[in-house]
Order: sequence, then structure tokens, then C-alpha cells
Amino acid sequence: MSLHDPSRPAAPPGAVPPQWVPPRRSTTTRDVLGLLLVALLAVGALAALGLVLVEVGVAAGVVGTVLALVPLAVVLAGIRWLDRWEPEPLGALAFGLLWGAGVAVLVSLVVNNLTLWTVASATGDLQAGAGAAALVSAPIVEEAAKGAGVLVLFLARRRYFDGVVDGIVYAGVVAAGFAFTENVLYFGRAGEALAGTFVMRGLATPFAHLLFTACTGAALGLAARSRHRGAAWWLLPLGLLAAMIGHALWNATNLAAGDAYLAVFAVVQVPLFAGVVGIAVWLRRQESEVIRRRLTEYGYAGWFAPHEVEMLASLPRRSTAVGWAARTGGPAAADAMRRFQRDATSLAFLRQQALSGRADLRRHTESERDLLTAVTTARHQILTPPPRP
Repeated sequence: MSLHDPSRPAAPPGAVPPQWVPPRRSTTTRDVLGLLLVALLAVGALAALGLVLVEVGVAAGVVGTVLALVPLAVVLAGIRWLDRWEPEPLGALAFGLLWGAGVAVLVSLVVNNLTLWTVASATGDLQAGAGAAALVSAPIVEEAAKGAGVLVLFLARRRYFDGVVDGIVYAGVVAAGFAFTENVLYFGRAGEALAGTFVMRGLATPFAHLLFTACTGAALGLAARSRHRGAAWWLLPLGLLAAMIGHALWNATNLAAGDAYLAVFAVVQVPLFAGVVGIAVWLRRQESEVIRRRLTEYGYAGWFAPHEVEMLASLPRRSTAVGWAARTGGPAAADAMRRFQRDATSLAFLRQQALSGRADLRRHTESERDLLTAVTTARHQILTPPPRP
């Protein structure tokens, strides 16, 4: 079978060199620029946090920072749970987190405050200014600023942006960074109401910003799955519009007082969150099915045994396999099992991309060959007995 036909898995050669080692990747100008950009974003995040500390005071700001780490940890844990099959690079995730905590917050602070004071000056009513900022400026500006970070990641990682799950993951880290800095501000301002504010923002609704920005990420994820290269430019506005409307409605419910807010929270916000969780579970199962179907096709060509396919399509079985490798072959075998799982997963998604017509044929052939060689080498290392002491 030809490697140049992505509709048919490549047949395994007679033997793959067992000592194949991936070529060392040298540092490139792009890597240096990437590190420099992340460093600049870190400075921006520190600047945004500094502005918040100036506004609320250092003591209150430190307390707010410590408390804001709780919902941040909860959201990042949820993102990690969703991103288990093919984890995104830490550098890209760090970029998204810092963009949200820095660039998006700085833009939002400036524009929202400008809106508040402009409307208040024009109407002579500070409450009217606050309402305009909450219901109009904040949804538009904040979602646009966060969405810009997701778009940058989409454009920079277009080749690896595989679908809706990737879009939600990147949107999630951007939203998590934004919510962290915003929570420091709210917790720092809370005063005697700190306990209630922490419960509502930090425990009851830690995923609020993720829910909004996920609309933008999902839209770009759908664009990544589309055969039309320009799909992002009409799907992105739809995702942003959905994020802005959801954000505005959320802020509107937050303006309600007492029992009215609790009723809206119970009737609207809780079912909405439950629905999103259900969609996330469904997406994870879809990825499992993609891995099973695509690797089964490679199994027909002789690359994988049926029990390997079943293991690779199940997260619990993957963990069990790593434990088995560690017991039988030590740490080296466990590392090889993790590489085997990672590269097999990449292979499955690469084939899915090719079958949907979204892969460059030459790059697909090269990547497929490299991944198949890496999988075969990792399997050999797993099954090779460790040297006797």
C-alpha cells in the first residue's frame, strides 16, 4: 500500500530499526521569538495585576490573589480533564493563560472604565455608567479581547488545531487567565462581603468566563474541521456574537438582587453549566471513537494488535498499561509506553485530518512515516527486558 494515499494506511515494512531515535530539534529563530513573546505577555500580566493591586490596596490584593488561585486551579483541572487524549503544548497553554491575565485584562480595564465615566458624565448618573459598562462594554470588549488570543493561537498552530476540543481548551486557558486577574479585583474590593463573593465567584461559578469564550473557541474548532480554508472568517464572528450575548445575559442576571438572582441562577445558569459539561463528556467520547476507528484501520494493515487498539482508546486502560510497563520493565518501559500512547494518538488524529481533506499530502506522508516508526520503536523498547544489574 502506498504512503501517498491517505485513505489507505501504510503497510508495515519487514523491519523497523529498533534503535531509531528522533532527530534532535535545534533552537530556531521562531523558538526564540516564541519565548520572547511569552516573556512579554508575562510582563503584561504582572502589569495588569499591579494595576489591580493599586486599585484595591496591597493587603486586600494579596488576599484576593491567594483566593483567586482556588477557582484558577479548578478551571485548569477541568481543562486538563478535557485535554487528556492529545494534550496541547505547555508553551501554547502558557501563551493563552498570560494573554487572558494580561492583554485581555488591560484592554478591558481601559475601555470599560472609559465607558463608565463617559456615560456617567453624559447622564450625570454613575449608576447608568456602571450599567453601560456591565451590559454593553464588558461583554463586547472582554470577549473580543479574549477571542483575539484564541485567534492568535488558531493562526499560529493552524496545522495542529484539530477541532472543537482544541478550540475549547485554548479558549479555556485564556478565560482562566482573565478570570484570575478579575477575581483578584473583585475579591480585593469585597471588604466585609468577601466570604459571599468568594463562594459565588470562586466556588459556584468558576467556569463562567470559560463558558462564554468557549463559544469563540468552538467556532474556530469547527473552522479547523472545515474543508474550506476561509471558514474561520465567518464562523469566528458567530462564535464571538454567541460569547458576547451569553456574557451580557450573565451580567444582567448578576444585577438582579436577592431572591431574583438566586432564582435565575438555579433555573438558567445551573442547567446551562450542566449542559456544557454534558457536551464536554460527549466530545471526549467522540475523540475516543476517532482513535478506535482510525487505529483499527492501521490494525488491519498490521501496525496494531486488537488489544493495543482497545487500550489506546480507553484512558483507564492507558493508565493500567503504563503501570504494567513500569512493573515489568521499570521507568524506561513506562516512559516508552507513554510515548507509544502519545504517538499512536497523534497518528489517529493525523489520519482523521487526512480523511477529512484537511491535510497537506506531502506533510501527511512524512508525519505518518515518522509516527509509525516512533510507535514501532516505542513498542520494541516496552517489550525489551531491562538489563540485569
